[in-house]
Amino acid sequence: MSDTTILSWVTFIYFAAFVGYLFRMVFNGDIWGKLASYAALAGLLAQTVALALRWRASYDLGIGHVPLANFYESLIFFAWTIVLLYLTVELRIKNKALGVLILPVAFLLMAFASLSPSVDSRIQPLIPALQSNWLTSHVLTCFMGYAAFTIAFGLGLLYFFKGRPVSDKNASGFLRFIPHEDMLDELMYQMMALGFVFLTLGIMTGSVWAHYAWGSYWSWDPKETWSLVTWLIYALMLHARHVRGWRGLRMAVMTIVGFASVLFTYLGVNYLPGLHSYL
Repeated sequence: MSDTTILSWVTFIYFAAFVGYLFRMVFNGDIWGKLASYAALAGLLAQTVALALRWRASYDLGIGHVPLANFYESLIFFAWTIVLLYLTVELRIKNKALGVLILPVAFLLMAFASLSPSVDSRIQPLIPALQSNWLTSHVLTCFMGYAAFTIAFGLGLLYFFKGRPVSDKNASGFLRFIPHEDMLDELMYQMMALGFVFLTLGIMTGSVWAHYAWGSYWSWDPKETWSLVTWLIYALMLHARHVRGWRGLRMAVMTIVGFASVLFTYLGVNYLPGLHSYL
């Protein structure tokens, strides 16, 4: 079975996991939550195998490289990091409410990679600038940062749902599955801090890589510029929390602003001319 076939199946597995998390919230059934977690884990394992097969296939073609080199592979890897980090958080807090918001993101990334005619799934040789050992460290740290910011965004949405005034009747419904506001606030901070560290490392490794590839640490390419903008947004969030005491609703709003910047940094800049464009 080819890696692309496995990844196509993973797309539907992540959708099934989302449905399981949704049913668990709506129908108050623990069995749905367990099935959803098992499905998400199965999808993650299958995706890991597919990435390994794709890596091996690139060597069989004589162009061996880590599967992080084109738009298709970046979409797949982004989804992989999101599910990996989500399952880690779920295991830690023993709560599955976040899955109903995070698994759709992974599903949409996989669906876009698998079904969009504009995304080429073929294994392609690396251009000279990408033929470096810095590729793995740069891409890995950047996407781990993006994944952490995605989790923070989901937590921010949960905070909105949990924090709005509700009647006693509604409080006994799906809202009671959402963690307490204090836990959500602390998790938002932790995910933002984790993402900020990874993004910082991503920018640093990218700068060193750019120096070896193009002779300059920084060239104000659109991707570099928006990475810096995103970094500054999250730096402002962390500063506001520690110095100004921002918590709760303010931080939830900022997670949405930050995630919008992440999406533009990853997808929007592809429509601008630059060295990092996938399109």
